[in-house]
Amino acid sequence: MTTDLLIQGGWVIDPSQSINGRYDIAISGGRIAALAEPGRLPAEIGGARQTLDASGTIVTPGLIDLHAHVFPGRTPLGIEADRVGVEQGVTTLVDAGSAGARTFATFLDEAVKPAETRVLAFLNIAGEGLCGGLSELADMDRLTPGGAVALIREQPLIRGIKARMSASVVRENGIKPLLVAKEAAREAGCPLMVHIGNAPPALPEILRELDAGDVVTHAFHGKTGGILDDRGRLITEAEKALARGVLFDVGHGTSSFSFRTMRQARALGLAPHTISTDIYRQNAAGPVHSLTTTMTKFLALGFSLEEVIAACTAAPAAVLRMTDEIGTLRPGAVADLSLLELTNVPVVLTDSEREQLTAEESVTAKLTIKAGKVLTCR
Repeated sequence: MTTDLLIQGGWVIDPSQSINGRYDIAISGGRIAALAEPGRLPAEIGGARQTLDASGTIVTPGLIDLHAHVFPGRTPLGIEADRVGVEQGVTTLVDAGSAGARTFATFLDEAVKPAETRVLAFLNIAGEGLCGGLSELADMDRLTPGGAVALIREQPLIRGIKARMSASVVRENGIKPLLVAKEAAREAGCPLMVHIGNAPPALPEILRELDAGDVVTHAFHGKTGGILDDRGRLITEAEKALARGVLFDVGHGTSSFSFRTMRQARALGLAPHTISTDIYRQNAAGPVHSLTTTMTKFLALGFSLEEVIAACTAAPAAVLRMTDEIGTLRPGAVADLSLLELTNVPVVLTDSEREQLTAEESVTAKLTIKAGKVLTCR
């Protein structure tokens, strides 16, 4: 077998295989051919057409951002996928509800196909998605559950359904859009991602409707009525939701991540299942910036590098039901990799509540490898 690309000298962290050490990685035909300790690649791995010296970098499965908005020109939030994808070390972006059943074809043509970055989607239960504004669930007639289910069955890029359940989105409809979205997700056999924010509807009411594998994004916001009560304890409905397998995602965004809430949750033994950005045009300049900046915030909060990488690789791959394809460096998986640097230059970080935190070390992206193709990060 001729190897297209041989990566040598890097420190490999792949939580999907409990790997944390120096390894060589052989890539052939856009997939991982082999991974072994230096000098121990199988004999059948032939000479490499290209060799990459990864010394000084941390090599991980390609980073996955489970919550982004990459439908520019059609929605108020959209940003170009590659700008926050491969150019920032992220090989897979999941657009969280920018498009609905009526706008997905345009999303496919304008956002997915032109991108080097893999773009997947949680389909908005509202037919227009965010193309008609940011109160898409205020009119129940705009919901298209039947169209969503039919499209999910024919379009593998759609990995679930999205419902934004905060007061400004649902207006007078309360919990009703969520009930429609949940029924559609059950019928389609896919997870539901739920945006939480300001009530109504109240968070306990939302959490009671969710099943194992469903995702609560913005779970660690600093607003009133979140997962913690006024004494810093986890609310009963959150405890019950976690116990039955509901997953808590970061979804940083402009106004949806609080250092204080995260510290309190961590003190209770609660970590996010997935770390995502909710990155879009307005917050790419701050406070979000990038997935690697968000990862840096979690290092500064005391999470280990392996925990942070797992929450951006193996964990989101499992949510997407794609563990054999992405989020791993197992032989046969797509050769998506992120080459990261961990620098010891202090950096000041800001959350959505404008609280600042100084990180003593930071994660930056050096190179992205997408299906075996080496790309330079900006």
